[in-house]
Amino acid sequence: MNKIEITTTQNVTVEYELSPLIYRIIAFILDGVILTIGCLILWGITAGIFGRFADLAIYFTVLPVALFYSLAFEHFNNGQSIGKKALSLRVIRVDGEKTQFLDYVMRWVFRGLDIYLSVGAIAGLGVLASSKNQRLGDFLANTVVVRVGKTERMKLQNLLRLNQMKKYTPTYPEVIKMKEESMLIVKETIERHKKNPNYAHQKALELLVKKMEKELNLEAPANKINFLKILLKDYVVLTR
Repeated sequence: MNKIEITTTQNVTVEYELSPLIYRIIAFILDGVILTIGCLILWGITAGIFGRFADLAIYFTVLPVALFYSLAFEHFNNGQSIGKKALSLRVIRVDGEKTQFLDYVMRWVFRGLDIYLSVGAIAGLGVLASSKNQRLGDFLANTVVVRVGKTERMKLQNLLRLNQMKKYTPTYPEVIKMKEESMLIVKETIERHKKNPNYAHQKALELLVKKMEKELNLEAPANKINFLKILLKDYVVLTR
């Protein structure tokens, strides 16, 4: 099981499991099936509306959907196509920065060479040969595909004995709007500060607290670590 450590812009290092090749293949097949069904439905609707001009109309309806499906979904759905979401996969940047539109464009442009023109051979060899499981498009875009979702949620839930918190009332219910990746950063920050309470980890903790205060529109108490622990506990209880 290959893993990668990503250092976020808050100077917090988060460990992710890299997606195995088989998961990426299954996600690609799922996307292909969904895209085919969607295009057939759209083609039928287009033919019904435009009649004898349907062949021309398809160039402005079905073709753009077929071409830009993966690019659009990854950009607007936080690095996940429908197939990737079903397999709990996500595209993220290696340097911890937020993945930008141009990063997705780079991956999309090289899909032609990586996957279609080589029948997936170049992509497969790249993922197997790379220490970060990157195909050519990933390498040039400085991105990786990682596993998220259920695996990470179990890591969060393992922190707490949920069967002992049936009557627990969350202190900060606003935390439910946070993404799971954000709460994993909270978890990692607490753990790293506990293992090595040096200046760097203390600074990272303080920056994270300020970030959470801003995101949740509230003021943290004096005990910053306890504040983050309560946020984490609230999140797990509210999303279990």
